[in-house]
Amino acid sequence: MLIRVLILLITPFLFWSDGNTSTSKSGIGQPTPDISPPQYSGHKDSMQTLRLMFAGDIMSQLSQIESAEIGGGRYDYTPCFQYIRPILETADVAIGNLECTLLPRPPYTGYPNFKSPEQLAKALKMNGFDLLVTANNHALDAGIFGLNNTRNTIRKEGFLQTGTFPDADKKRFLYPLIFYKNGFKIALLNYTHHTNSIPIPAPSIVNKLNIQQIKTDIAEARRMKPDLIITFLHWGEEYDLNENAEQREVAKQLHIAGSHLVIGGHPHVVQPVKNEKITLREKNYNFLTAYSLGNFISSQPYANTEGGIIFEVNFRKEKKVVTLDSYHYIPVLRYTPFEKGRLKYYALPISPFENNSDALDMPNDEREKMNAFAAKIRQHLNRFGVTEHKFDK
Repeated sequence: MLIRVLILLITPFLFWSDGNTSTSKSGIGQPTPDISPPQYSGHKDSMQTLRLMFAGDIMSQLSQIESAEIGGGRYDYTPCFQYIRPILETADVAIGNLECTLLPRPPYTGYPNFKSPEQLAKALKMNGFDLLVTANNHALDAGIFGLNNTRNTIRKEGFLQTGTFPDADKKRFLYPLIFYKNGFKIALLNYTHHTNSIPIPAPSIVNKLNIQQIKTDIAEARRMKPDLIITFLHWGEEYDLNENAEQREVAKQLHIAGSHLVIGGHPHVVQPVKNEKITLREKNYNFLTAYSLGNFISSQPYANTEGGIIFEVNFRKEKKVVTLDSYHYIPVLRYTPFEKGRLKYYALPISPFENNSDALDMPNDEREKMNAFAAKIRQHLNRFGVTEHKFDK
């Protein structure tokens, strides 16, 4: 029956801890699928909290690659994320959409085939990211080698990763991605609507957005009894500020199937965040979707692509009940000053700097860009009842 298919945010689950798992520096465990989950070690009535942060499209176009070059064939992207690091570090888990391939040597290229230095992964890890999803339309820009090298590189840096796999055996073993944090057991799924018409070379796998397959995967995730199921999709129309009917229908079906959160990327602009209702058997249930987070970092010149949002979602768990506590957006601007004669790229959180000129010596034209983008994002998202989380410098 349909009511039995829907997993509610308040549905009770067994408690699990993040003990007895392999952990990265961030303390996130990724167990192998064939071992039993660790037993909950705390008091059964204690309350636990979880803060997730989702960032939009992480792109690396040619001007960004050139900006990161430091000579001698070396690249350093670490400064690009120095301003956003304090915010990402407030998350228990920070998740990003890596929309490029990573290679060990040149040639590096931007659009239409994104081939970037591996050092990008190190910079993302050093600045607070914990998990990267890799199923997107540029996953095959460097062929099967780029697909697998990207995955291997980010996993070597200590990331959790999902969405692409070297073969079917690895996918069977590692998917759905299950990880543990703060006593929460979390399942994460990732899919893309296409790969720019590039055939997926055997035996590699890029998860495609097939609604029936996703429902099957959600059912498999439910069998593992997680506290949360999250689906991260690469979908929608590029540069469209509003989600389309297909996105709405897919999101609804996935929520009914059991996904607590649906998060989107690909349009490169911020689309609505909606907490909507489904009526089943005369009962109303809420479901939360962030249709597109926009660009986290890029050099795209088109309208509304100069930034995006971090989507923050907070949960609590008490007496085996998981509840959505709150959700907020954090506007992030692409800040591009000239420094020592070179164009630099920064992912800049807006709220710590917009009313504090002492915090950052920002040229007037860049400050005007920041204020204009902030006004657009706030007007756009406030219509849907989502509030901003503002940070002080």
